[in-house]
Amino acid sequence: MDNQTRIFEFILLGLSEQPLQQQVFFGLSFSLYLIGCMGNLLSILAILLDPHLHSPMYFFLSNLSLLDICFASTTIPKMLVNHLCGHSTISSKACLTQMYFFITFGAADSILLSTMAYDRYLAICCPLRYITIMSVLRCALLVAVPWISANLISMVHTILMTRLSFCTNRIPHFFCDLNALIKLSCSNTQVNEMLVLVFGGSVVLIPFVCIMASYTPIAMAVWKVPSAQGKWKAFSTCSSHLCVVALFYGTIIGVYFNPASTHTTQKDIATTVMYTMVTPMLNPFIYSLRNRDLKEALWKLLKGNHLAKPL
Repeated sequence: MDNQTRIFEFILLGLSEQPLQQQVFFGLSFSLYLIGCMGNLLSILAILLDPHLHSPMYFFLSNLSLLDICFASTTIPKMLVNHLCGHSTISSKACLTQMYFFITFGAADSILLSTMAYDRYLAICCPLRYITIMSVLRCALLVAVPWISANLISMVHTILMTRLSFCTNRIPHFFCDLNALIKLSCSNTQVNEMLVLVFGGSVVLIPFVCIMASYTPIAMAVWKVPSAQGKWKAFSTCSSHLCVVALFYGTIIGVYFNPASTHTTQKDIATTVMYTMVTPMLNPFIYSLRNRDLKEALWKLLKGNHLAKPL
């Protein structure tokens, strides 16, 4: 940052400046965060403690749950603490750190969702080859790639952000969002904006297309199921997955890929809430708690009987 405009702390304006709305948003944010963390944590524990769930699908689910906890924890606790303590400042170093981990967990989450879609495609459309293809090494690689690539992308964004100077320290958001910080800069941000589109395309648009490509043959395979009840159950599961995927990717695309002229602060904040709070809360219920084997494992866990033999 330029010494003349060096900023040592930022002011986060939050979800709203109206006291009554702040109270409502605080309660809503706390509830969504608590429900999401509990649901994801229970899913992870159930998968870890039940040997019958040590398969590729549940391995990916446990990683998705971990990412969802980390993703939500990057922004929401700080916002809640700011509200309780009555202050809204964040140091420049803490702001960059928050931005780094937000991008990391968000990008890894996006790529992992496409990995899970690929896994379901293999399980449903290539069942005889599934065990051979999804070896332990391949599963580890499919999880390592999202983590490593997301960290590298986030590192580039963070390094470039440290080179910018800022006209003001007031961030019209509830966390240090990449786009919000770019808009506050007095420097030339063409490189930053270009990389938002380039990296965004690689971690948002490409995984989204891969998910759609994976679910197309899955839908065709489900359509051939002779049982009407089995067909309805499979379509119900697939449609719920696609609804969450559409919510997650649709809101991200709306924030980062729409023309700047269409953006307003309140619209961006409302859209951001959907993928930072709502989606991490929904994922354990859509992907995990609708699964019979995982529900049985969770029941054993809650009863303190996770070592019991399955029914």
